[in-house]
Amino acid sequence: MKGDRMKSSELVRKRMIFYGWVQGVGFRYRASHAADLYGATGWVRNNYDGSVTMELQGTEQQIDSVILAVERGTYVHIDNMECRTIAVIPDENSFRIR
Repeated sequence: MKGDRMKSSELVRKRMIFYGWVQGVGFRYRASHAADLYGATGWVRNNYDGSVTMELQGTEQQIDSVILAVERGTYVHIDNMECRTIAVIPDENSFRIR
């Protein structure tokens, strides 16, 4: 049981690319607000092809909470998402819109 608590609180970093109706609908603002609310760090930016790239760092639960908050956006519609785990940035302490 103690090991499970430790494991669930480990920091991870994920790089995600979102496809669908994700630009011009408040996606980046909502992501920034949710990251601040749930204590995650990282960044988000629009891509030239209409997709959005986001790197999120936190616990699995924090990352899931941010993504769910973004998905609940009034006009946001995510058709597809690519996700991979990448190296943690130890000294990162904020979330930025790029």
